[in-house]
Amino acid sequence: MGDVREWVALYLKGVAMGTADAVPGVSGGTIALIIGIYERLIAAVTAINPERIGRVLAGIRPRNVPDARAAFHEIDGAFLVVLVAGIGTAVVAVLTGVDYLLMTRPVATYGFFFGLIAASAAVLLGGVELDTPRRKAAAVAGFLLAFLASGYASTALGSSLPVVFLAGAVAVSAMILPGVSGSLLLIVLGQYDYMAGAVREFVGGLAGLAFGSGTDVLVATGPPVATFLVGGIVGVFSIAHAVKYALARARAATVAFLVSLVVGALRAPLVEVSLRLAESGESWRAAAPRFTAAAVGGAAVVLVLNRYSRTIEY
Repeated sequence: MGDVREWVALYLKGVAMGTADAVPGVSGGTIALIIGIYERLIAAVTAINPERIGRVLAGIRPRNVPDARAAFHEIDGAFLVVLVAGIGTAVVAVLTGVDYLLMTRPVATYGFFFGLIAASAAVLLGGVELDTPRRKAAAVAGFLLAFLASGYASTALGSSLPVVFLAGAVAVSAMILPGVSGSLLLIVLGQYDYMAGAVREFVGGLAGLAFGSGTDVLVATGPPVATFLVGGIVGVFSIAHAVKYALARARAATVAFLVSLVVGALRAPLVEVSLRLAESGESWRAAAPRFTAAAVGGAAVVLVLNRYSRTIEY
């Protein structure tokens, strides 16, 4: 019974991480630190390699089952399966709700995101050191990259499958880094609204299968959702390891770059709200109270999380 309680607790921790991952400005990695599983998560992710995956897949043959079990244990497979199940449950649920809010309450929703991002930036800036030209250059590069891309990437890039693949690789990799939000990077890349809508419609299509409908929706939304997931898997094996290498070789400069991405991304919610207001004909002056109130709420969430988190060590 104790084991069951442990797995349920781990699943709920995954739900907490997934909830954070699905909203811009809060990092699932930070939540992993707070709930005490970050080190185990990183150890499990970095233990995955093609050789061990091959051994696990070879378990379809009876004679390879013992070795497959050993490889599964080496990557802490049970831990990852339960945790990812919790993360996936929360991401789907939250994105479905967020997609509805973006359609009905865009100003307040983006205001909340702005507060999340601003408070996250304020918290993270305390750990940034800009005492060398290299670190200053990294900070400027990170800021400019996010600032220039924010709000315009969706127009320039569109939402083709290669772009969705890239977004999945970048976002999922960022989700395991404390302080950096994968969903925030989706907003910078202009893919957050698109993926939130795709996930909502895909889940609706799956539900519709029980009533003999939903096939057309799955055909339309299945490719982008699957492409995003494949991109995420590739990202974990490539980008996440590259960032880990960069942190090991040039920690301060890499942290300066990552945190500056968060600061530069503050432009994204403002641009998105401006676009929505232009469509509706409402002025910023009329929308400002809603935006500000929601931003204060978002900032409060981050500050409370930070108060109960341990010092972030990259």
